[in-house]
Amino acid sequence: MKLEINDLSFKYKDEYILEDLSYNFKENTIYGLFGKNGIGKTTFLNILKGKYTYLGTIKLNDNLLMSNDVTFISSTPELPDFLTGEEYIKYLMKINNCYEKEKINEYFNLVKLDLSSKDKLLMEYSHGMKNKIEILSSIILNSKIILLDEPLTNLDIMAQEEIKEILTKLKRNKIIIISTHILDIASSLCDEILLLKDKKIFEISNNREDIISNLKDK
Repeated sequence: MKLEINDLSFKYKDEYILEDLSYNFKENTIYGLFGKNGIGKTTFLNILKGKYTYLGTIKLNDNLLMSNDVTFISSTPELPDFLTGEEYIKYLMKINNCYEKEKINEYFNLVKLDLSSKDKLLMEYSHGMKNKIEILSSIILNSKIILLDEPLTNLDIMAQEEIKEILTKLKRNKIIIISTHILDIASSLCDEILLLKDKKIFEISNNREDIISNLKDK
């Protein structure tokens, strides 16, 4: 599986946020996307999800990328708070025509969610629990590409480590792109480090000093 981006440009008002950006992403890989605040990281992820109109081409395995190929997990989880965890998972399974009641417990165990949380409203879930539910949704919907926008920023150390473990196991046959500004997360989780700078994406080393150096203005 390959995700090919060619000559991607996106303009907001009269200013280009991304311009002639080209990059090829490969499967079985977690990418860490760095860049200064306001540089366009979230915009780039939203374009991949299909939220914005753009110039250029984005193809998955030589076909145009479709929004149902992608799960976008934002820094602030967006879930239907009026549903319980079990009701939401059941809903996702039904819309994907894969509902099996006995699998619900398996799914909760897969992302290290206590089975007692199944009957709790999603509004009662912690930030980390909501992140796990969103990751679980990408598994149920069989998303080929998973995008995470600053996913671990507001989590405690234990929740961070659990989600890092889940993502590492999940990357098989998938492309995972994580927007982050936390160097330790990138170095311990990501296989490739990318820098969004000057409206384009560049590969950089996974060395802490190199990342900091590349973030600085020339």
